[in-house]
Amino acid sequence: MPQKYPLQAACNGDIRNIDGNVCIFYDSYWIRYYAPLEDNLVNKKTLIESLTRRTFHHTEPGINAPGEKLELAREAYNKQSDPKRKRVNGAMLAGALFNRATDIFTLIVELAAKGVKISESNELMRECGDCFKEALELGKSVRHYSGEEGIDELWGEPLKAFTMPIARFYESRYIKIAQTMRDIDTVAGCMIETFEATKYFAGIGVLVRELCEVAKMAAETMRSDTAMFEIWPRFVAASEDLVEFSPRLPKLVSEDVRRQIADGTRLINEGKDVLSYLAGVRVPMPRTTRDFVSRCEQYLKTGYAF
Repeated sequence: MPQKYPLQAACNGDIRNIDGNVCIFYDSYWIRYYAPLEDNLVNKKTLIESLTRRTFHHTEPGINAPGEKLELAREAYNKQSDPKRKRVNGAMLAGALFNRATDIFTLIVELAAKGVKISESNELMRECGDCFKEALELGKSVRHYSGEEGIDELWGEPLKAFTMPIARFYESRYIKIAQTMRDIDTVAGCMIETFEATKYFAGIGVLVRELCEVAKMAAETMRSDTAMFEIWPRFVAASEDLVEFSPRLPKLVSEDVRRQIADGTRLINEGKDVLSYLAGVRVPMPRTTRDFVSRCEQYLKTGYAF
């Protein structure tokens, strides 16, 4: 797939004005640049709260357990013996740990605002860090809301924001966004290779390219950026255009061909979903991407994907 912006630098971290946008270069991609916030406790608190909300938004429902329920969540996890149920209990415990860590850090910031100095070795700071670390370990039990796979990269971001300087955290985000853009290009490229040359799906490449382009724009843009008022409607419209695409059916068609077209249509819709997941979560989803590519390869070879 073509780059969103022309390749004008080869060094990670280069910042330039590209097509009217200030962008930073990482791993072959120009990404919309945001200057890091000043590194202080208040900004860290705001960043961690935002990342925690984003994490729960993209994960399976029912795991956003309040921090005050941590002991109950741990007791339920320890008692559970059924493997499937224990995974969910582990995800709920991870959620409670995340919220407990955020609660503690909020208290630390409030104390600092009143002139109470909290050192890195303070018991509250240690407990906050311990909660984040345990939540990260248990985060392996947490799945994306699609049920496709775990999203360890996203789950670990609040811990990174707690332990890293803010500027370094931003750098880690640009690297993940570049990897996400790579997955978006991979999925879209696979869809085009699979369907563009077939007579039943002729013309679909234009729609896939548009969704690919705007999916990368959505992935690189902060939701608080006013540019989203232009990007998000374009993204939704591109998704709807792809879903509404109608294959060209001949007048006389065998049941076998009908099934192949139905499989192809279902595969296209699945590709649209994967692009949406990637644009929203803004971290790579290797298993989901790999599985989709595998189904496209199967469809190319056999005419069937499911």
